Amino acid sequence: MRLDERFLDELKSRLRPSEVIGRTVKLKRQGREWVGLSPFTKEKSPSFFVNDDKQFFHDFSSGKHGDVITFLQETERLSFMEAVERLAAEAGMPLPAPDPQAARREEARKGLEHWLEEAARWFEAQLRRPAGQTARDYLVRRALPEDQWGRFRLGYAPSGRTALRDALVQKGAKPQELVDAGLLIRPEDGGQPYDRFRDRLIFPITDARGRLISFGGRALDPEARAKYLNGPETSLFHKGSNLYGMAEARKILAQANADARLYVVEGYMDVIAAQRAGLAAVAPMGTALTEEQMAVLWRVAPTPVLCFDGDNAGRRAAMRSIDRALPLLKPDRTFDFCLLSGGLDPDDILRELGAPGLKKALAQTTPFSALLFEREREEVGPLDTPEKEASLVARLRKAAATIADAELARTYKDYLVNAFYQHVRPSEADRKQANRVQYRDRRARAAADLTRVTPEARTAAATLSQAPRPLVAAVVEGLIAHPEVVREKSELLGVQGVGDEGLDRLINDLIPLIEDLGDAAESLVRARLASMGHEDTLRRIERTAPLAHAGFLDRTLPEREAGRDLIRALELVQQSVSLSRALEELKGDLFGGAALDSEAFSQLKAERDAASRALTSGELWPEGTLH
Repeated sequence: MRLDERFLDELKSRLRPSEVIGRTVKLKRQGREWVGLSPFTKEKSPSFFVNDDKQFFHDFSSGKHGDVITFLQETERLSFMEAVERLAAEAGMPLPAPDPQAARREEARKGLEHWLEEAARWFEAQLRRPAGQTARDYLVRRALPEDQWGRFRLGYAPSGRTALRDALVQKGAKPQELVDAGLLIRPEDGGQPYDRFRDRLIFPITDARGRLISFGGRALDPEARAKYLNGPETSLFHKGSNLYGMAEARKILAQANADARLYVVEGYMDVIAAQRAGLAAVAPMGTALTEEQMAVLWRVAPTPVLCFDGDNAGRRAAMRSIDRALPLLKPDRTFDFCLLSGGLDPDDILRELGAPGLKKALAQTTPFSALLFEREREEVGPLDTPEKEASLVARLRKAAATIADAELARTYKDYLVNAFYQHVRPSEADRKQANRVQYRDRRARAAADLTRVTPEARTAAATLSQAPRPLVAAVVEGLIAHPEVVREKSELLGVQGVGDEGLDRLINDLIPLIEDLGDAAESLVRARLASMGHEDTLRRIERTAPLAHAGFLDRTLPEREAGRDLIRALELVQQSVSLSRALEELKGDLFGGAALDSEAFSQLKAERDAASRALTSGELWPEGTLH
């Protein structure tokens, strides 16, 4: 018995993969994912990950990947139906009753899928033949390499009125089957069906599982009445509930890290451009996003990015999306927006700036709430009267009330009204903060003008601002190797750090990572840090730490002794950082023209120098030389 996709989607939405899989595999929370030992291979370090948001598991040690149904099939050797029956019982969902009519519909569906597949192959072949020269020239102008045509199964529909029909009828197709599949058009006057797509570049459209359901075609004749033409509504294809590129986008997300985003762009070529750059992207087919499509997006990612061209039409489309999505928002279901500048679309950016440029452009996102506020403010216009200010507040409250989720609606109302007072009527506290920022800017400019400062002060400032970099790197290297020290000093590390911005960011991610991974292998900790964006920092540590000749990095040293020396070094580094910061404050006052408390400055400098001597004199590691 074949199960309807909607039944399977509903079944999986009622179950958390981490709960189902967690009965077999011991899982620990790690950020947005769950991690455990592989159930498929023997391993000592966890490499099996489960993501509830994306509803999949991935096992790096065996390469296996799938959903909860696949997991039961793989681990308990169940058939597909056996796995579904077990999960349905758990979710409290009765299986659909066998239906003779449904069986007949399923047979008809398989027939349509077969002819769609035959059509796709025929379109692909036409692209390579002489008749497809115009289509090939178009792809060359769009800078889409030939080796990518097959990846996206691009094809060409010749200009002949019955070329596709004749080819498929020869293979045994009935014209009515091809009409039902959306490949042919039957004239209203009862004449012979003819090809729907003629002289067009063909884009196959698949469902989320990669099965062909229709086609889209881009006209190559500049005089064509419709630039883009999609297949009609059929038993397989529902334009309002499908998204172009979803199957490939899901593959990209499955192979990416937990921070990967799902992008919604405007056209076929934009999807292809983004996916070529390694970005998960989909597109609606010629219409605004529907509620059904939004539900599909949220099943794949909690915060998809709606990407629109930066022209007026793109901005209008973004604003329409706000209205449609607003009632559907939930605490774990929202959108970010990316409004591209310069009138460029993703395909243009890929051609001009390459994959790095496209990734950078799509990373510039605006939260839903911020764009909503901006839109309402623009609608009211200049806030030059009390009436217009009151109108804006009323619009903001009305927009928040549109949200169906009551708790989120209240939160949005508070956020939007507060945003009004921050941007339109800043409070006295806000004005004071702005004054403080201006004062800091003035002080920084004064510090840059060294002619106002004595040579002695310049020398002292330069000396005091230099941190013992090799030892700091060695301490962080030691923290990675000794998780028990991280757990013991987590609060102090989180509050103070080690005085290096990049290393402090790594430490802030290392603390929860150690908590989640427990006593996992050091190699896994390093791999996870690299995947979180610290790869360059780890390389810097690797190059710099050996210069400190720190004894606690000696792998032959007893664990307890190494941990003791590491803690001592960490305390001295943090003492030095604290003293340096205090001196920076005094130095800042000096540069800003304030009177200098020379006694306090001298005392702090003496303490700082003592800490520096302790770090570099060999007191901790007599056999080494610290720098």
